[in-house]
This record gives sequence, structure tokens and C-alpha cells, in this order.
Amino acid sequence: MIRKLTSGQYRLYSRKKDPKTGKRRNLGTFDNKEAALKHEREVQYFKHH
Repeated sequence: MIRKLTSGQYRLYSRKKDPKTGKRRNLGTFDNKEAALKHEREVQYFKHH
């Protein structure tokens, strides 16, 4: 899940909520949406290989 921050950056959050905190885990902050999308694909690849 990618959300735009008030600073104009984009943050990647985990798809599922963290059971400990009840919030989504921060998976990184990026300057543009393309970089965030690229990292999300890398995370999904890593999870399945």
C-alpha cells in the first residue's frame, strides 16, 4: 500500500496490519511514486522466492 505524505514523498506500508501494534508496517519512504512501486514489486518477489 502506497500513501502520499504531506511532505510530497511516498511511503510504502505493508498490506496486512502488524498484530502487535494494529498498524501497517512502514516498508520505506521514497521521493517518487515510481520508486515506491518498484520497491513494492521487489518486496513481493522476495516474499515468494
